[in-house]
Amino acid sequence: MSRRRGIMSEQLKYEIARELGVDHIVATEGWGAVSSRDCGNMVKKAIELAERGLASRQF
Repeated sequence: MSRRRGIMSEQLKYEIARELGVDHIVATEGWGAVSSRDCGNMVKKAIELAERGLASRQF
């Protein structure tokens, strides 16, 4: 099976990782070394950002 392309850009993933303090793990060991908990926190943060973006577009 082929891997699907991610919805989040690499830039956004790095930005969120930096905010959550796991960017050093990504830089030294790669995305595979980030814990499941931290990945879940990244997803939560991305959802929050998306919801804020949608809320600001509504009139």
